[in-house]
Amino acid sequence: MRKLEAVVVLLLASVAASASAEPSGISFDQTVDRVVERERKFVATMKEMHPLAETYIQNLRQDQDREVEPVSDQYFLGRIFLSDGLRESLFKTRHSGSDFSSGLSSVFSEKVVPRGFAQMVVLDGNFQKSNYRFSFVRREFLGEVRCIVMDVQPRENSHKGLFTGRIWVEDHDFNIVRFNGTYSGSSKYKYYLHFDSWRFNLRADIWLPSYIYVEESGAQPGSPLSHDVRFKAQTRLWSYDPKQLSHDDEFTQIKVESSVDDRTIAQDSSPLQAQRMWERMAENNAVDHLQKIGLLAPPTSDVDKVLQDVVDNLIIANKLEIEPEIRCRVLLTLPLESFTIGHTIVVSRGLLDVLPDGASLAAILAHELGHIALGDRVDTKFAFNDRFFFPDTEAFRRLDFERNAADEEAADNKALELLANSQYQDKLSSARLFLTALHDRSPLLTNLIRPQMGNRMAYGNNIRMGRLLNSSPGLEKRRLDQIAALPIGSRIKLDPWSNAITMMNTNRVAPSSVSEKMPFEVTPFFPFLRYSQPDHKLVAENPAK
Repeated sequence: MRKLEAVVVLLLASVAASASAEPSGISFDQTVDRVVERERKFVATMKEMHPLAETYIQNLRQDQDREVEPVSDQYFLGRIFLSDGLRESLFKTRHSGSDFSSGLSSVFSEKVVPRGFAQMVVLDGNFQKSNYRFSFVRREFLGEVRCIVMDVQPRENSHKGLFTGRIWVEDHDFNIVRFNGTYSGSSKYKYYLHFDSWRFNLRADIWLPSYIYVEESGAQPGSPLSHDVRFKAQTRLWSYDPKQLSHDDEFTQIKVESSVDDRTIAQDSSPLQAQRMWERMAENNAVDHLQKIGLLAPPTSDVDKVLQDVVDNLIIANKLEIEPEIRCRVLLTLPLESFTIGHTIVVSRGLLDVLPDGASLAAILAHELGHIALGDRVDTKFAFNDRFFFPDTEAFRRLDFERNAADEEAADNKALELLANSQYQDKLSSARLFLTALHDRSPLLTNLIRPQMGNRMAYGNNIRMGRLLNSSPGLEKRRLDQIAALPIGSRIKLDPWSNAITMMNTNRVAPSSVSEKMPFEVTPFFPFLRYSQPDHKLVAENPAK
Protein backbone atom coordinates (compact mmCIF):
# COMPACT_ATOMS: atom_id res chain seq x y z
CA MET A 1 0.00 0.00 0.00
CA ARG A 2 2.83 2.38 0.86
CA LYS A 3 4.48 1.58 -2.48
CA LEU A 4 1.25 2.52 -4.31
CA GLU A 5 1.02 5.77 -2.32
CA ALA A 6 4.62 6.55 -3.19
CA VAL A 7 3.93 5.97 -6.89
CA VAL A 8 0.89 8.28 -6.73
CA VAL A 9 2.96 10.97 -5.00
CA LEU A 10 5.67 10.69 -7.65
CA LEU A 11 3.11 10.92 -10.45
CA LEU A 12 1.49 13.99 -8.90
CA ALA A 13 4.91 15.58 -8.46
CA SER A 14 5.72 14.85 -12.08
CA VAL A 15 2.47 16.44 -13.26
CA ALA A 16 3.05 19.49 -11.07
CA ALA A 17 6.59 19.85 -12.38
CA SER A 18 5.44 19.67 -15.99
CA ALA A 19 2.90 22.44 -15.34
CA SER A 20 5.29 24.65 -13.40
CA ALA A 21 7.17 27.63 -14.74
CA GLU A 22 10.59 26.18 -14.17
CA PRO A 23 11.88 24.39 -17.28
CA SER A 24 15.07 22.36 -17.21
CA GLY A 25 15.67 23.05 -13.53
CA ILE A 26 15.88 26.84 -13.83
CA SER A 27 13.53 29.39 -12.29
CA PHE A 28 10.99 31.39 -14.20
CA ASP A 29 12.98 34.56 -13.55
CA GLN A 30 16.09 32.94 -15.05
CA THR A 31 14.00 31.82 -18.02
CA VAL A 32 12.92 35.43 -18.63
CA ASP A 33 16.57 36.51 -18.50
CA ARG A 34 17.44 34.02 -21.21
CA VAL A 35 14.47 35.06 -23.34
CA VAL A 36 15.53 38.71 -23.16
CA GLU A 37 19.12 37.78 -24.04
CA ARG A 38 18.05 35.68 -27.03
CA GLU A 39 15.72 38.40 -28.28
CA ARG A 40 18.57 40.91 -28.28
CA LYS A 41 20.66 38.47 -30.33
CA PHE A 42 17.70 38.09 -32.67
CA VAL A 43 17.57 41.87 -33.25
CA ALA A 44 21.31 41.88 -33.99
CA THR A 45 20.82 39.02 -36.48
CA MET A 46 17.90 40.77 -38.19
CA LYS A 47 20.07 43.83 -38.78
CA GLU A 48 22.17 41.66 -41.11
CA MET A 49 19.12 40.36 -42.97
CA HIS A 50 17.23 42.06 -45.80
CA PRO A 51 14.26 39.79 -46.52
CA LEU A 52 11.47 40.49 -48.94
CA ALA A 53 8.24 41.38 -47.13
CA GLU A 54 4.86 41.17 -48.85
CA THR A 55 1.78 42.67 -47.19
CA TYR A 56 -1.75 42.19 -48.46
CA ILE A 57 -4.69 43.96 -46.78
CA GLN A 58 -8.40 43.33 -47.25
CA ASN A 59 -10.80 45.94 -45.89
CA LEU A 60 -14.04 44.37 -44.66
CA ARG A 61 -17.68 45.29 -44.30
CA GLN A 62 -20.41 43.67 -42.23
CA ASP A 63 -23.77 43.48 -43.96
CA GLN A 64 -27.28 43.37 -42.46
CA ASP A 65 -27.02 39.61 -42.03
CA ARG A 66 -23.81 40.15 -40.01
CA GLU A 67 -21.76 38.43 -42.69
CA VAL A 68 -18.35 39.98 -43.29
CA GLU A 69 -16.84 40.23 -46.76
CA PRO A 70 -13.99 42.15 -48.44
CA VAL A 71 -14.80 45.49 -50.05
CA SER A 72 -11.33 46.75 -51.06
CA ASP A 73 -7.67 45.83 -50.75
CA GLN A 74 -4.06 47.05 -50.72
CA TYR A 75 -0.77 45.36 -51.63
CA PHE A 76 2.88 46.18 -50.88
CA LEU A 77 6.17 44.42 -51.59
CA GLY A 78 9.57 45.55 -50.38
CA ARG A 79 12.80 44.74 -48.56
CA ILE A 80 13.10 45.27 -44.81
CA PHE A 81 16.17 46.98 -43.37
CA LEU A 82 16.79 47.21 -39.62
CA SER A 83 20.48 48.15 -39.75
CA ASP A 84 19.83 51.90 -39.95
CA GLY A 85 16.47 52.02 -38.22
CA LEU A 86 13.38 50.22 -39.36
CA ARG A 87 12.53 50.99 -42.97
CA GLU A 88 11.04 49.19 -45.93
CA SER A 89 12.28 49.75 -49.47
CA LEU A 90 9.18 49.20 -51.61
CA PHE A 91 9.12 47.76 -55.11
CA LYS A 92 7.80 50.26 -57.62
CA THR A 93 4.98 49.03 -59.82
CA ARG A 94 3.87 49.80 -63.34
CA HIS A 95 0.94 51.66 -61.77
CA SER A 96 0.97 55.00 -59.99
CA GLY A 97 -0.21 55.79 -56.49
CA SER A 98 1.13 52.70 -54.74
CA ASP A 99 3.31 54.18 -52.00
CA PHE A 100 2.99 52.85 -48.48
CA SER A 101 1.58 55.99 -46.86
CA SER A 102 -1.24 56.39 -49.38
CA GLY A 103 -2.08 52.72 -48.90
CA LEU A 104 -2.43 53.13 -45.16
CA SER A 105 -4.57 56.24 -45.52
CA SER A 106 -6.95 54.29 -47.74
CA VAL A 107 -7.23 51.65 -45.02
CA PHE A 108 -8.07 54.03 -42.21
CA SER A 109 -9.32 57.18 -43.95
CA GLU A 110 -8.06 59.02 -40.87
CA LYS A 111 -4.94 60.84 -39.67
CA VAL A 112 -3.37 57.70 -38.23
CA VAL A 113 0.32 56.86 -37.93
CA PRO A 114 0.76 53.15 -37.09
CA ARG A 115 4.21 51.64 -36.67
CA GLY A 116 3.65 49.84 -39.92
CA PHE A 117 3.39 46.19 -40.81
CA ALA A 118 7.17 45.82 -41.07
CA GLN A 119 7.49 46.73 -37.38
CA MET A 120 5.73 43.51 -36.41
CA VAL A 121 8.79 41.39 -37.21
CA VAL A 122 10.39 42.69 -33.99
CA LEU A 123 8.74 42.43 -30.58
CA ASP A 124 10.82 45.30 -29.18
CA GLY A 125 13.94 46.77 -30.77
CA ASN A 126 15.39 47.36 -27.30
CA PHE A 127 13.90 44.54 -25.23
CA GLN A 128 14.52 45.39 -21.54
CA LYS A 129 13.36 43.20 -18.68
CA SER A 130 12.87 46.28 -16.53
CA ASN A 131 10.18 47.58 -18.91
CA TYR A 132 7.87 44.55 -18.68
CA ARG A 133 5.96 42.30 -16.33
CA PHE A 134 6.11 38.61 -17.26
CA SER A 135 3.68 35.93 -16.08
CA PHE A 136 3.70 32.22 -16.82
CA VAL A 137 0.58 30.86 -18.57
CA ARG A 138 1.25 27.22 -19.50
CA ARG A 139 3.28 24.92 -21.69
CA GLU A 140 2.08 23.84 -25.12
CA PHE A 141 3.32 22.50 -28.44
CA LEU A 142 3.36 24.49 -31.66
CA GLY A 143 3.85 21.68 -34.14
CA GLU A 144 6.86 19.72 -32.86
CA VAL A 145 8.23 22.61 -30.79
CA ARG A 146 7.55 22.58 -27.05
CA CYS A 147 6.92 26.11 -25.82
CA ILE A 148 6.65 28.10 -22.61
CA VAL A 149 3.73 30.50 -22.93
CA MET A 150 4.00 33.86 -21.16
CA ASP A 151 1.89 37.00 -20.93
CA VAL A 152 3.90 40.20 -21.30
CA GLN A 153 2.73 43.67 -20.24
CA PRO A 154 4.54 47.01 -19.98
CA ARG A 155 5.26 48.16 -16.43
CA GLU A 156 3.59 51.26 -15.07
CA ASN A 157 5.27 54.50 -16.16
CA SER A 158 7.03 52.74 -19.06
CA HIS A 159 7.16 54.68 -22.31
CA LYS A 160 4.48 54.16 -24.96
CA GLY A 161 4.86 51.83 -27.89
CA LEU A 162 5.94 48.74 -25.92
CA PHE A 163 4.59 45.31 -26.81
CA THR A 164 1.65 43.99 -24.81
CA GLY A 165 0.31 40.49 -25.34
CA ARG A 166 1.45 36.86 -25.28
CA ILE A 167 4.69 35.20 -26.34
CA TRP A 168 5.63 31.59 -27.07
CA VAL A 169 9.20 30.60 -26.20
CA GLU A 170 10.73 27.32 -27.38
CA ASP A 171 12.28 25.63 -24.35
CA HIS A 172 15.53 24.47 -25.95
CA ASP A 173 17.36 27.76 -26.55
CA PHE A 174 14.64 30.15 -25.30
CA ASN A 175 13.91 31.85 -28.61
CA ILE A 176 10.60 33.64 -29.08
CA VAL A 177 8.83 31.74 -31.86
CA ARG A 178 5.50 33.53 -31.79
CA PHE A 179 4.08 36.70 -30.29
CA ASN A 180 0.46 37.82 -30.36
CA GLY A 181 -0.85 41.23 -29.28
CA THR A 182 -0.30 44.90 -30.03
CA TYR A 183 1.75 47.90 -28.91
CA SER A 184 0.68 49.98 -25.93
CA GLY A 185 -0.23 53.62 -25.84
CA SER A 186 -2.57 54.38 -28.73
CA SER A 187 -3.21 58.11 -28.75
CA LYS A 188 -4.92 60.85 -30.68
CA TYR A 189 -2.32 60.50 -33.40
CA LYS A 190 -1.34 56.85 -33.28
CA TYR A 191 -3.27 53.64 -33.62
CA TYR A 192 -1.44 50.35 -33.09
CA LEU A 193 -2.71 47.20 -34.77
CA HIS A 194 -3.33 43.73 -33.33
CA PHE A 195 -1.14 41.07 -34.88
CA ASP A 196 0.04 37.47 -34.61
CA SER A 197 3.71 37.11 -35.62
CA TRP A 198 5.39 33.73 -36.32
CA ARG A 199 9.07 32.82 -36.67
CA PHE A 200 10.61 29.73 -38.30
CA ASN A 201 13.77 27.89 -37.30
CA LEU A 202 15.51 28.41 -40.63
CA ARG A 203 19.14 27.62 -39.73
CA ALA A 204 20.61 25.96 -36.62
CA ASP A 205 19.45 28.10 -33.66
CA ILE A 206 18.28 31.01 -35.84
CA TRP A 207 14.56 31.78 -35.72
CA LEU A 208 13.43 34.42 -38.22
CA PRO A 209 10.08 36.12 -38.93
CA SER A 210 8.05 34.35 -41.60
CA TYR A 211 4.33 35.04 -41.18
CA ILE A 212 2.36 37.91 -39.66
CA TYR A 213 -1.42 38.04 -39.46
CA VAL A 214 -3.21 41.30 -38.62
CA GLU A 215 -6.87 41.73 -37.77
CA GLU A 216 -8.99 44.64 -36.59
CA SER A 217 -12.73 44.19 -36.16
CA GLY A 218 -14.12 47.50 -34.93
CA ALA A 219 -13.35 50.68 -33.00
CA GLN A 220 -11.76 50.18 -29.59
CA PRO A 221 -12.29 52.28 -26.42
CA GLY A 222 -9.99 55.29 -26.58
CA SER A 223 -9.33 54.76 -30.28
CA PRO A 224 -8.41 57.88 -32.31
CA LEU A 225 -10.62 56.66 -35.14
CA SER A 226 -14.07 58.14 -35.66
CA HIS A 227 -15.41 55.00 -37.34
CA ASP A 228 -15.12 51.23 -37.15
CA VAL A 229 -12.03 49.67 -38.68
CA ARG A 230 -12.46 46.21 -40.10
CA PHE A 231 -9.71 44.55 -42.04
CA LYS A 232 -7.47 41.51 -42.23
CA ALA A 233 -3.92 41.41 -43.51
CA GLN A 234 -1.14 38.93 -44.16
CA THR A 235 2.56 39.67 -44.27
CA ARG A 236 4.94 37.01 -45.59
CA LEU A 237 8.72 37.22 -45.46
CA TRP A 238 11.21 35.30 -47.59
CA SER A 239 14.55 35.51 -49.41
CA TYR A 240 16.67 35.62 -46.25
CA ASP A 241 19.42 33.83 -48.15
CA PRO A 242 18.95 34.67 -51.83
CA LYS A 243 21.51 32.50 -53.60
CA GLN A 244 23.46 34.38 -56.22
CA LEU A 245 23.33 32.54 -59.50
CA SER A 246 26.59 30.72 -59.95
CA HIS A 247 27.61 28.08 -62.42
CA ASP A 248 30.78 27.10 -60.54
CA ASP A 249 29.36 23.67 -59.71
CA GLU A 250 28.52 23.06 -63.35
CA PHE A 251 32.05 24.06 -64.33
CA THR A 252 33.62 21.52 -61.99
CA GLN A 253 31.41 18.80 -63.47
CA ILE A 254 32.55 19.34 -67.07
CA LYS A 255 34.23 16.23 -68.43
CA VAL A 256 36.80 16.43 -71.19
CA GLU A 257 36.37 13.46 -73.49
CA SER A 258 39.36 11.88 -75.17
CA SER A 259 37.58 11.78 -78.51
CA VAL A 260 35.11 14.30 -79.90
CA ASP A 261 32.67 14.01 -82.77
CA ASP A 262 34.18 16.27 -85.45
CA ARG A 263 30.78 16.74 -87.05
CA THR A 264 29.56 18.56 -83.90
CA ILE A 265 32.49 20.95 -83.99
CA ALA A 266 32.03 21.64 -87.68
CA GLN A 267 28.35 22.49 -87.39
CA ASP A 268 27.37 26.14 -87.62
CA SER A 269 23.96 27.39 -86.57
CA SER A 270 21.49 28.17 -89.30
CA PRO A 271 19.79 31.58 -89.18
CA LEU A 272 16.67 29.98 -87.65
CA GLN A 273 18.71 28.14 -85.03
CA ALA A 274 20.64 31.31 -84.23
CA GLN A 275 17.38 33.24 -83.78
CA ARG A 276 16.03 30.58 -81.43
CA MET A 277 19.26 30.56 -79.44
CA TRP A 278 19.17 34.36 -79.20
CA GLU A 279 15.59 34.31 -77.92
CA ARG A 280 16.43 31.55 -75.44
CA MET A 281 19.32 33.64 -74.12
CA ALA A 282 16.97 36.59 -73.56
CA GLU A 283 14.54 34.24 -71.83
CA ASN A 284 17.25 32.74 -69.59
CA ASN A 285 18.60 36.16 -68.64
CA ALA A 286 15.17 37.36 -67.50
CA VAL A 287 14.36 34.13 -65.61
CA ASP A 288 17.77 34.05 -63.91
CA HIS A 289 17.45 37.66 -62.81
CA LEU A 290 14.01 37.15 -61.29
CA GLN A 291 15.32 34.19 -59.33
CA LYS A 292 18.43 36.09 -58.26
CA ILE A 293 16.45 38.92 -56.64
CA GLY A 294 14.07 36.50 -54.88
CA LEU A 295 10.95 36.91 -57.01
CA LEU A 296 11.07 33.51 -58.73
CA ALA A 297 11.24 30.17 -56.92
CA PRO A 298 14.22 27.94 -57.70
CA PRO A 299 13.51 25.25 -60.35
CA THR A 300 13.00 21.51 -59.85
CA SER A 301 10.32 21.80 -57.16
CA ASP A 302 7.41 19.39 -56.96
CA VAL A 303 5.18 22.35 -57.80
CA ASP A 304 7.04 22.89 -61.08
CA LYS A 305 6.51 19.20 -61.83
CA VAL A 306 2.75 19.52 -61.35
CA LEU A 307 2.65 22.44 -63.79
CA GLN A 308 4.91 20.65 -66.25
CA ASP A 309 2.73 17.52 -66.22
CA VAL A 310 -0.37 19.54 -67.13
CA VAL A 311 1.46 21.35 -69.94
CA ASP A 312 2.88 18.07 -71.28
CA ASN A 313 -0.61 16.54 -71.28
CA LEU A 314 -1.89 19.43 -73.39
CA ILE A 315 1.08 19.21 -75.77
CA ILE A 316 0.74 15.45 -76.28
CA ALA A 317 -3.04 15.55 -76.68
CA ASN A 318 -2.74 18.23 -79.36
CA LYS A 319 0.33 16.71 -81.06
CA LEU A 320 2.28 19.96 -80.74
CA GLU A 321 5.93 20.14 -81.67
CA ILE A 322 7.55 23.05 -79.86
CA GLU A 323 11.27 23.85 -79.78
CA PRO A 324 12.96 24.65 -77.50
CA GLU A 325 11.06 22.78 -74.81
CA ILE A 326 8.58 24.56 -72.53
CA ARG A 327 9.48 25.14 -68.89
CA CYS A 328 7.26 26.14 -65.94
CA ARG A 329 8.25 28.37 -63.02
CA VAL A 330 6.50 29.99 -60.03
CA LEU A 331 6.53 33.72 -59.27
CA LEU A 332 6.62 34.07 -55.47
CA THR A 333 4.29 37.05 -55.21
CA LEU A 334 0.59 37.07 -54.35
CA PRO A 335 -1.25 39.02 -57.12
CA LEU A 336 -3.02 36.64 -59.46
CA GLU A 337 -1.19 36.45 -62.77
CA SER A 338 0.39 34.19 -65.35
CA PHE A 339 2.54 35.10 -68.33
CA THR A 340 5.22 33.76 -70.65
CA ILE A 341 8.89 34.67 -70.93
CA GLY A 342 9.73 33.09 -74.26
CA HIS A 343 9.01 29.38 -73.73
CA THR A 344 8.91 29.68 -69.94
CA ILE A 345 5.41 29.74 -68.42
CA VAL A 346 5.28 31.68 -65.14
CA VAL A 347 2.38 31.40 -62.67
CA SER A 348 2.20 33.40 -59.44
CA ARG A 349 2.11 31.74 -56.05
CA GLY A 350 -1.12 33.57 -55.25
CA LEU A 351 -2.89 32.23 -58.33
CA LEU A 352 -1.83 28.65 -57.55
CA ASP A 353 -3.08 29.12 -53.99
CA VAL A 354 -6.66 29.97 -54.95
CA LEU A 355 -7.24 27.59 -57.90
CA PRO A 356 -9.75 24.92 -56.82
CA ASP A 357 -8.50 21.96 -58.88
CA GLY A 358 -6.40 20.61 -61.76
CA ALA A 359 -8.89 21.52 -64.49
CA SER A 360 -8.79 25.18 -63.43
CA LEU A 361 -5.01 25.03 -63.52
CA ALA A 362 -5.17 23.48 -66.99
CA ALA A 363 -7.27 26.42 -68.22
CA ILE A 364 -4.68 28.91 -66.93
CA LEU A 365 -1.76 27.02 -68.45
CA ALA A 366 -3.60 26.45 -71.75
CA HIS A 367 -3.85 30.21 -72.21
CA GLU A 368 -0.08 30.61 -71.82
CA LEU A 369 0.60 27.56 -74.00
CA GLY A 370 -1.64 29.25 -76.58
CA HIS A 371 0.74 32.23 -76.68
CA ILE A 372 3.71 29.91 -77.28
CA ALA A 373 1.93 27.77 -79.89
CA LEU A 374 0.98 30.93 -81.79
CA GLY A 375 4.59 32.06 -81.87
CA ASP A 376 4.42 35.00 -79.44
CA ARG A 377 8.03 35.83 -78.62
CA VAL A 378 10.09 37.30 -75.81
CA ASP A 379 11.55 40.78 -76.27
CA THR A 380 15.13 40.05 -77.35
CA LYS A 381 16.41 43.23 -75.71
CA PHE A 382 16.89 40.97 -72.66
CA ALA A 383 19.63 39.09 -74.52
CA PHE A 384 21.88 41.99 -73.45
CA ASN A 385 22.62 41.39 -69.78
CA ASP A 386 23.32 45.07 -69.06
CA ARG A 387 19.55 45.53 -69.30
CA PHE A 388 19.39 44.07 -65.79
CA PHE A 389 21.77 46.56 -64.17
CA PHE A 390 19.09 48.31 -62.11
CA PRO A 391 17.94 48.31 -58.44
CA ASP A 392 15.77 45.38 -57.37
CA THR A 393 12.92 47.74 -56.57
CA GLU A 394 12.71 48.70 -60.27
CA ALA A 395 12.10 45.09 -61.40
CA PHE A 396 8.36 45.47 -62.01
CA ARG A 397 8.88 48.61 -64.07
CA ARG A 398 11.78 47.29 -66.13
CA LEU A 399 10.55 43.73 -66.76
CA ASP A 400 7.25 43.91 -68.60
CA PHE A 401 5.78 40.79 -70.21
CA GLU A 402 2.33 42.17 -70.99
CA ARG A 403 0.72 41.25 -74.34
CA ASN A 404 -1.62 43.39 -76.42
CA ALA A 405 -5.37 42.75 -76.51
CA ALA A 406 -5.28 41.00 -79.89
CA ASP A 407 -2.62 38.54 -78.72
CA GLU A 408 -4.61 37.86 -75.55
CA GLU A 409 -7.78 37.10 -77.49
CA ALA A 410 -5.91 34.84 -79.89
CA ALA A 411 -4.34 32.97 -76.95
CA ASP A 412 -7.80 32.51 -75.40
CA ASN A 413 -9.14 31.00 -78.62
CA LYS A 414 -6.12 28.74 -78.97
CA ALA A 415 -6.45 27.65 -75.34
CA LEU A 416 -10.07 26.60 -75.84
CA GLU A 417 -8.96 24.56 -78.86
CA LEU A 418 -6.18 22.89 -76.82
CA LEU A 419 -8.55 22.09 -73.97
CA ALA A 420 -11.20 20.66 -76.32
CA ASN A 421 -8.68 18.05 -77.53
CA SER A 422 -7.44 17.15 -74.05
CA GLN A 423 -8.43 15.07 -71.04
CA TYR A 424 -9.66 18.26 -69.33
CA GLN A 425 -12.51 18.89 -71.80
CA ASP A 426 -15.18 17.29 -69.58
CA LYS A 427 -13.81 18.74 -66.33
CA LEU A 428 -13.98 22.48 -67.07
CA SER A 429 -17.05 23.22 -64.94
CA SER A 430 -14.78 24.11 -62.01
CA ALA A 431 -12.76 26.45 -64.24
CA ARG A 432 -16.01 28.20 -65.19
CA LEU A 433 -16.90 28.64 -61.52
CA PHE A 434 -13.43 30.01 -60.76
CA LEU A 435 -13.59 32.56 -63.57
CA THR A 436 -17.10 33.59 -62.48
CA ALA A 437 -15.95 34.14 -58.89
CA LEU A 438 -12.92 36.07 -60.16
CA HIS A 439 -15.17 38.23 -62.31
CA ASP A 440 -17.49 38.93 -59.35
CA ARG A 441 -14.68 39.86 -56.95
CA SER A 442 -12.47 41.79 -59.39
CA PRO A 443 -14.20 45.21 -58.92
CA LEU A 444 -13.50 45.00 -55.18
CA LEU A 445 -10.14 43.22 -54.92
CA THR A 446 -8.38 45.36 -57.50
CA ASN A 447 -4.90 44.89 -56.04
CA LEU A 448 -5.22 41.11 -55.84
CA ILE A 449 -5.88 40.90 -59.57
CA ARG A 450 -3.47 43.69 -60.58
CA PRO A 451 -0.49 41.92 -62.20
CA GLN A 452 3.09 42.99 -61.64
CA MET A 453 4.50 41.76 -64.97
CA GLY A 454 1.80 40.18 -67.13
CA ASN A 455 -1.78 40.87 -68.22
CA ARG A 456 -4.83 41.35 -66.05
CA MET A 457 -6.98 38.27 -65.68
CA ALA A 458 -10.07 40.46 -65.28
CA TYR A 459 -10.79 44.05 -66.23
CA GLY A 460 -14.32 45.43 -66.11
CA ASN A 461 -16.56 43.02 -68.00
CA ASN A 462 -13.59 41.42 -69.73
CA ILE A 463 -12.30 38.18 -68.23
CA ARG A 464 -9.59 35.85 -69.48
CA MET A 465 -11.08 32.74 -71.14
CA GLY A 466 -14.42 34.55 -70.99
CA ARG A 467 -16.15 32.17 -73.41
CA LEU A 468 -16.13 29.56 -70.66
CA LEU A 469 -18.53 31.73 -68.63
CA ASN A 470 -21.32 31.13 -71.13
CA SER A 471 -21.55 27.48 -70.13
CA SER A 472 -23.28 25.90 -67.16
CA PRO A 473 -23.27 25.28 -64.28
CA GLY A 474 -23.62 28.78 -62.89
CA LEU A 475 -22.13 29.91 -59.62
CA GLU A 476 -24.53 29.68 -56.65
CA LYS A 477 -22.91 31.32 -53.65
CA ARG A 478 -25.19 29.57 -51.12
CA ARG A 479 -24.26 26.07 -52.28
CA LEU A 480 -21.67 24.55 -49.95
CA ASP A 481 -20.61 21.94 -52.50
CA GLN A 482 -19.55 24.63 -54.99
CA ILE A 483 -16.01 25.75 -54.17
CA ALA A 484 -15.21 28.27 -56.88
CA ALA A 485 -11.97 29.56 -55.37
CA LEU A 486 -9.90 28.84 -52.27
CA PRO A 487 -8.72 31.26 -49.57
CA ILE A 488 -5.31 32.86 -49.99
CA GLY A 489 -2.46 30.58 -48.93
CA SER A 490 -4.26 27.28 -49.52
CA ARG A 491 -1.68 25.34 -51.54
CA ILE A 492 1.90 26.63 -51.64
CA LYS A 493 4.41 26.40 -48.81
CA LEU A 494 7.44 28.67 -49.12
CA ASP A 495 10.81 28.16 -47.40
CA PRO A 496 11.70 31.71 -46.26
CA TRP A 497 15.44 30.93 -46.33
CA SER A 498 15.98 29.24 -49.70
CA ASN A 499 12.78 30.39 -51.51
CA ALA A 500 12.05 26.74 -52.35
CA ILE A 501 8.36 25.86 -52.60
CA THR A 502 6.38 22.70 -51.93
CA MET A 503 2.72 21.72 -51.88
CA MET A 504 1.18 22.16 -48.45
CA ASN A 505 0.33 19.04 -46.47
CA THR A 506 -3.18 19.85 -45.24
CA ASN A 507 -6.43 18.00 -44.72
CA ARG A 508 -9.27 19.25 -46.90
CA VAL A 509 -12.06 20.44 -44.62
CA ALA A 510 -15.52 20.95 -46.08
CA PRO A 511 -17.18 24.27 -45.15
CA SER A 512 -20.15 24.01 -42.81
CA SER A 513 -21.56 27.45 -43.74
CA VAL A 514 -21.37 29.94 -46.58
CA SER A 515 -19.11 32.20 -44.52
CA GLU A 516 -16.47 29.43 -44.40
CA LYS A 517 -16.08 29.24 -48.19
CA MET A 518 -13.91 32.43 -48.19
CA PRO A 519 -12.95 32.67 -51.88
CA PHE A 520 -9.83 34.86 -52.39
CA GLU A 521 -9.95 35.88 -48.72
CA VAL A 522 -7.28 36.45 -46.07
CA THR A 523 -7.18 33.97 -43.18
CA PRO A 524 -4.98 33.55 -40.05
CA PHE A 525 -1.76 31.51 -40.03
CA PHE A 526 -1.23 28.35 -37.99
CA PRO A 527 2.01 26.83 -39.35
CA PHE A 528 3.46 23.56 -38.05
CA LEU A 529 6.70 24.61 -36.33
CA ARG A 530 9.71 22.31 -36.20
CA TYR A 531 13.42 22.51 -35.46
CA SER A 532 15.71 22.64 -38.46
CA GLN A 533 18.25 20.20 -36.95
CA PRO A 534 17.35 16.53 -36.37
CA ASP A 535 18.87 16.51 -32.87
CA HIS A 536 16.54 19.36 -31.86
CA LYS A 537 13.36 17.66 -32.99
CA LEU A 538 10.72 16.91 -30.37
CA VAL A 539 7.79 14.55 -30.71
CA ALA A 540 4.52 16.30 -29.97
CA GLU A 541 2.59 14.79 -27.09
CA ASN A 542 -0.99 13.70 -27.54
CA PRO A 543 -3.09 16.31 -25.72
CA ALA A 544 -5.66 13.63 -24.88
CA LYS A 545 -3.18 11.72 -22.74
